[in-house]
Amino acid sequence: MSASGGAPEAPPVRAALEARLGHAFADPALLDLALTHASAADVGDVARDSYQRLEFLGDRVLGLAVATMLLEAFPSADEGELARRLNHLVRRETCAEVAIELGLDRAIRIGAGEAQAGGRRKTAILGDVCESVLAAVYLDGGLAAAAALVDRYWRPRMLGFLAARRDAKTTLQEWAQGRSLSAPVYQAVGRIGPDHAPRFTIVVRVDGLDPAEGLGRSKREAEQGAATALLVREGIWPPTEAPE
Repeated sequence: MSASGGAPEAPPVRAALEARLGHAFADPALLDLALTHASAADVGDVARDSYQRLEFLGDRVLGLAVATMLLEAFPSADEGELARRLNHLVRRETCAEVAIELGLDRAIRIGAGEAQAGGRRKTAILGDVCESVLAAVYLDGGLAAAAALVDRYWRPRMLGFLAARRDAKTTLQEWAQGRSLSAPVYQAVGRIGPDHAPRFTIVVRVDGLDPAEGLGRSKREAEQGAATALLVREGIWPPTEAPE
């Protein structure tokens, strides 16, 4: 890893990219290599003059950083749920989304033919360059720098991931734990209707948030409704994807 002392000032385009990455490169050549697609590399040694080798490393760095983040954020999740969340966060499509958010689609060095074929918008290329840039940050700044980059761009996706959820109450509890908040508290505040067809009203409270209310034919159903209402209101679950 290169020393950072005495490095020349980065040009504006590089400086803007480094600002989005949260890392100023001591060795700018690493970032240049991470942004070089095989179509723009030296035909004599594509493996060494493109991001291919860095992509290999970046895939492993991403997996380690995300796995560590998941263990800390979801202490009650079992191995199966952690694996589902990990697979979602490290998949090519997610990496491609991060690449666009970082502006890597504009920064990548790509051959004219590949560019005309839409290479800057191809999910495979965007996912690969995202991993290669992460590897470059790791090599230049160490694991802490790479983990900070992952935390900045993958944590919101981790907290918003819906496919791995078991139910609204579990999701709300994990969300609160991920933000070091106290566990949600549920309180029955109303009951109407005859004994054979009661309707319960439950309020859920989480420190720092306004309470949310749910209705149901049982206390459990009402608790799920209250948790769902809070998740939707806080933008954790989109309304269209909340359970019936």
